[in-house]
Amino acid sequence: MSDLDLCYMPAHEALRLFKAKKLSPVELMQATIRRAEATRSAINCFTFTHFEEAMKLAARAEAKYARGARTGALEGLPIGIKDESYIKGKPTSHGSLLSRDALGGHTSTMNERIMKAGGIVHARTATPEFSCAGYTWSKRWGVTRNPWNTDFTPGGSSGGAAATLASGTSSIATGSDIAGSIRIPASACGLVGYKPPYGRNPDEPPFNLDFYCHTGPLARNVRDAILLQNVMAGPSPLDIATLRPKLRLPLDYKPIKGWRIALSMDLGSFEIDPDVRKNTLAACDVFRSLGATVEEVDLGWDDGVLKAGMAYLEHLFGASLSQLLAEHAGDMTSYARRFAEDGQKSKATDFVATLDVAARMYQTLGPLLETYDVLICPTNALPAVPAEFDQTRDRVEINGKEVNPSLGWVMTTPFNMLSRCPVLSIPSGHAASGVPTGIQIVGRTYSDADVFRAGLAYETARGQWYGSTATRPSL
Repeated sequence: MSDLDLCYMPAHEALRLFKAKKLSPVELMQATIRRAEATRSAINCFTFTHFEEAMKLAARAEAKYARGARTGALEGLPIGIKDESYIKGKPTSHGSLLSRDALGGHTSTMNERIMKAGGIVHARTATPEFSCAGYTWSKRWGVTRNPWNTDFTPGGSSGGAAATLASGTSSIATGSDIAGSIRIPASACGLVGYKPPYGRNPDEPPFNLDFYCHTGPLARNVRDAILLQNVMAGPSPLDIATLRPKLRLPLDYKPIKGWRIALSMDLGSFEIDPDVRKNTLAACDVFRSLGATVEEVDLGWDDGVLKAGMAYLEHLFGASLSQLLAEHAGDMTSYARRFAEDGQKSKATDFVATLDVAARMYQTLGPLLETYDVLICPTNALPAVPAEFDQTRDRVEINGKEVNPSLGWVMTTPFNMLSRCPVLSIPSGHAASGVPTGIQIVGRTYSDADVFRAGLAYETARGQWYGSTATRPSL
């Protein structure tokens, strides 16, 4: 088996081979590190690397498999961890010059769970500064690029996580999603990305109390996403928002024959790139081939939805960053500084108005999902923006119409507003540029299994990406 085949091997398949003693965690880690070194300059998806320690942990995992000892759910897998959560004794930069490489004083709950399950943190994945953009570059780490076409961004803010998976330098990876930061890069890199319902997975304070904010998995296939989600999920005594009891998702599901699926191509107001539209319609045909009906619906939403979502983000997230302006404005990236400045201007009445909009949105989506099993729509309205895109200076046009350069080219934010709905992003095809496109599968509140059932049925019919040289980036 070639190094590339090892690097792109599904995580669940690697675990099966570990247990059968047909593959060693050391072999997989060696191949992964070689691939990481070979693609480092072209993709730039990692910040800190821990390769030497990772090899020692892989050897330890190899020994456990060899003697038939009990192994964890992720034992021996190389896992990219987004550079915003904490690992005790290791640096976390948040993509910022302001971090000064301070070492973590504790380990974030989700990272603790991953390491306890035997996952090996071989590297930290790049983010935009403070994870506040839909693309991934920073003064601290430079530009992260899309493995499918390096002229474009892998998305953000979990862009490094998506790029490592698409380039074959991690088996699975973690992300976080406050306006689409898991789903945007999942779509742009041809991956599976899951935004769980609010409270399903633990997060760091104070943003664990922000219902827009979710941690979740990124993977190259649906089962791998479930594998990591099952480790991440569950109540934590350190996070009052987490739900009891722990939900454990199965890896296999019944067919979706007879399902009714609602389609909203534009969520009422988004301009849709022609390639995205074409690939979304093709995805609908796959669902129909599985015995489901797909019907276009009118949600009754308008452009006030995106405006309200952005206002909410400015009031909480932007305002939290605004505290840095007095001393550190000069060291901040242009987009983080602008976001912080907008946060300074936000008023409490602006925030309350966003809650009214979210309530009205669910008054149409909620009843609709009593009639339909899931809703589908594009993930990104445009496949991706350029790798060096800066929303403070650059414009975005779709179909000749200018859209908001921050979040107007993605269709993810409405489902942070409706945060109790699970959302799975899966690949739908490629644009002419070679950049992938994706669709979102939106479920009823806290009905996680429904979106995975639909996603796995689709993936089984369509076939997994990354299975051969022909279906991988040509790096």
